[in-house]
Amino acid sequence: MSSTKMIPATLIPGDGVGPEITEATLAALAALNAPFEWDHQVAGMGGVTACGDPLPPACVESIRKHGLALKGPLETPIGGGYRSSNVRLREEFKLYANLRPALTIIPGGRYDKIDLVMVRENNEGLYMGYEHFIPIDGDPHAVGMSTGINTRQGCRRIVRFAFEYAVAHGRKKVTVVHKANIMKALTGIFLETAREIHEAEYKDKVIMDEIIVDACAMKLVMNPWQFDVLVTTNLFGDILSDEIAGLVGGLGMAPGANIGEKAAIFEAVHGSAPDIAGKGIANPIALMLAAAMMLDHVGLPEKATRLRRDIDLVLNTDNIRTGDLGGKATTKEFTAALVKRLSA
Repeated sequence: MSSTKMIPATLIPGDGVGPEITEATLAALAALNAPFEWDHQVAGMGGVTACGDPLPPACVESIRKHGLALKGPLETPIGGGYRSSNVRLREEFKLYANLRPALTIIPGGRYDKIDLVMVRENNEGLYMGYEHFIPIDGDPHAVGMSTGINTRQGCRRIVRFAFEYAVAHGRKKVTVVHKANIMKALTGIFLETAREIHEAEYKDKVIMDEIIVDACAMKLVMNPWQFDVLVTTNLFGDILSDEIAGLVGGLGMAPGANIGEKAAIFEAVHGSAPDIAGKGIANPIALMLAAAMMLDHVGLPEKATRLRRDIDLVLNTDNIRTGDLGGKATTKEFTAALVKRLSA
């Protein structure tokens, strides 16, 4: 029997409940015999504590070396001029695509049989943080200004990513979400680019439609089944992806991937939940599903499918669920049940 080639990757447990859900996810991956070789790093408040930086140079260098990371939630320190570590990571590694699938795992809820994918542009728009204040009459913050920037290159890259994802995964339709009726330059360039690329490259491969962002938010609540893959700019994607997570049980069920040309970081998209940290009751499914996305990314789809399948079985056949899903299981009890199935 030939030995399995190990895949080096950076592991950032994160803050709050991060270490607990990371431990659970590592146990599941070990039961799967997933061949990751982990380089443990700290960031967020852990980075501030260790070296006074929420994104330590050692963490950055590790990701640069391996091009692959699994990350728990990071807390951004309040005050002191600290920027979000998540935003810094996206900028540092040009992680232009934020991929957020939402799939119903527990049936019978208000919204059933949801299967959506949000593709969010990750580096441009209003999230670039070009902001300043204008002082008037002694008030240093009399006027606040923010500048959003979308580039043709950035629009092409994310729109093409969405179309390629749809084609590769057998999806039927890509919906371009915009506000070009009002923000004619900032999101007009996004819509215009999407139309051009679809016409030139994808019109015979996948359907494209378009929708204004506020109408999209309403229709996601009224009839989410009309959507398949959605692609949009940074701020709109940030808001709508959380709305979509709500359709399948909340952020505790929402994995995410940040993908660029030279690196990919997989994460639980929920916060650090300091109010329940250390209590052993956190739901680890979001990070586990992110690990499944990571397995797909490195060419191990069989293991990814098995992980998703056994999470489903633990929830719906064994009926073992954490408190946020209406159950009474602790993080360790849920993980033990999953490991038992994965090891069978």
